[in-house]
Amino acid sequence: MEEPLQEVHETITQTGNTTQKTQAVFEPKRQGIRTQTVISRVIWYVAGVLLVLLGLRFVFALLGANPSNGFANFIYSASHPFVSPFFTLFGYSIHYGVSRFEIFTLVAMAIYALIAYGLSKLVTITRTS
Repeated sequence: MEEPLQEVHETITQTGNTTQKTQAVFEPKRQGIRTQTVISRVIWYVAGVLLVLLGLRFVFALLGANPSNGFANFIYSASHPFVSPFFTLFGYSIHYGVSRFEIFTLVAMAIYALIAYGLSKLVTITRTS
């Protein structure tokens, strides 16, 4: 449920036979919520770029993409720092240019998605809706 853009406060005062109605319009403090939303979106954007990079690496490895190709080499090189912590998880033997199923890349994708989710929730922890 979104907060209203404006809050209207009415004051009714009665003096003798005269009734006076006063309205005051306030805008609630929403800057904190906007900042949280922007930070959360930035976190998900960075995570999305990383997950696309890792997804391309997985597909290229699965199809046996030639590492001599400039684009494939870029994908392998750019994603290497992000998957290297997971190399020894299941036994690592690198064979570029040969079709292989990189389970450690899938694990890296899952872990980074969980980290992004956790950071996003941490940033917006004070939001009520």
